[in-house]
Amino acid sequence: MAQARVKARAPRGESVFGERFAVFAECLLTGVWIFVACLGVVTYPAALAAGARHLRRRTAHQAGGLREFARDFRTAVRGGWIVGLAGWAVAGAVWTDVLAVRAGLPGGPLVGAVGVFALIGAVVALLRAAAVWTPGAAWRVLLADAGRRTVLDPAGSFLLVCGPAVVAMSAWFVPPLAVPVLGAVAAAAVAVETRYRHR
Repeated sequence: MAQARVKARAPRGESVFGERFAVFAECLLTGVWIFVACLGVVTYPAALAAGARHLRRRTAHQAGGLREFARDFRTAVRGGWIVGLAGWAVAGAVWTDVLAVRAGLPGGPLVGAVGVFALIGAVVALLRAAAVWTPGAAWRVLLADAGRRTVLDPAGSFLLVCGPAVVAMSAWFVPPLAVPVLGAVAAAAVAVETRYRHR
């Protein structure tokens, strides 16, 4: 009888709502960490990878915080800065295509459309690669595999197109809101990759 009373008085676990709200709050905090880590201009792939790994730890109920995020970022940036530099080069090429369209050059609209779609595909592949990054993983292999998943999983890729669109809209209407939303984009990439593995 006494044991039954002790069990009845034992503290209850966190509610489902409480747990989900905690994950949402962690996403917003992670967005701030990602933003700060992106200030190196070419460090955004490493920042996304470290943020995604932090959120994977959080959803798996593993310990980890800013110190672990910083350690993952330092590891990911070793090869990730080259990916970041290549990303800016791709964005510059697409901007050149857009300028060609505006100048009315022959074939400009077609070249511009191809360039924009290529940029969108590259962003989705980068998000998917960052979502599965682990220390020791080669960025070249991650991006090649992510490129295949981008094509083979159009539904997941479409969801990841919406993520950066939300960030862009947030930055347009309420600029400070774009910072924490970066964590939600990383969380979406993790969710899409988890869905792909379990389908």
